Amino acid sequence: MLKVRIGVDLGGTKIELLALDDAGKEIFRKRVPTPRGEYAATVKTVAGLVLECEGALEQPATVGIGMPGALSRVTGLVKNANSTCLIGRDLKGDLEKALAREIRIENDANCFALSEAVDGAGRDARVVFGVILGTGVGGGIVVDRQVLTGPNAIAGEWGHNPLPLPRTEDLPLPDCYCGRKGCIETYLSGPALERDGGNVERYAERLARALAGVINILDPDAIVLGGGISNIARLYADVPLHWRPYVFSDQVATRLLPPVHGDSSGVRGAAWLWGR
Repeated sequence: MLKVRIGVDLGGTKIELLALDDAGKEIFRKRVPTPRGEYAATVKTVAGLVLECEGALEQPATVGIGMPGALSRVTGLVKNANSTCLIGRDLKGDLEKALAREIRIENDANCFALSEAVDGAGRDARVVFGVILGTGVGGGIVVDRQVLTGPNAIAGEWGHNPLPLPRTEDLPLPDCYCGRKGCIETYLSGPALERDGGNVERYAERLARALAGVINILDPDAIVLGGGISNIARLYADVPLHWRPYVFSDQVATRLLPPVHGDSSGVRGAAWLWGR
């Protein structure tokens, strides 16, 4: 019997389930609205989707969950989630009780990075930095097809570092919801680009400065962009031209790539939390 992997993308507005076979081929998919602000109903919905999928496929599966947040290394409870009903909850434990098995949970940006590293744009790369450029700005790191989370469960969370080397046009430093000023997210999110009148040239230069800092620390083989802004085609040529002066090297071999799986990367990455 072929191994089946179920991935669940637990978003603020929708919950999507995807099942993959051993070869990474999609064999089942379903999307339902998220019960807004209702934790117990959310757990019940996720568990119900998993059982429905297994019933349709007539076999059990491994289960991975991608969510907008992380599990605290101290308490095991959800932290840093923009779906606030999850914060402080034992999501992993409650889902394991509902499904009577072990599950794996990761941040949704980590799942995106894993998907693109396993069988997406970064499949031939050893170190992949996955970037989410959407309503917010997130990131994930994958090394040898394994998600790097770190002792604080925040590896790859570059969006709440300051934008490097602010220029006159970057001032005054904008306020961020996290309580700081001048965070990368305040310049590079979708709403930030809209506030700047859609100035893609200025956006590309800012993105280059921000990614140069990542390259100087992580030195990834590939950086894969995700989220709605990843659809702006000119970024893939413009940003590498802009980042050269800021990277501490005589050459920059890091590749900036569009995603292969697009909006499906997060849910595919959740499924791949159980390896290949």
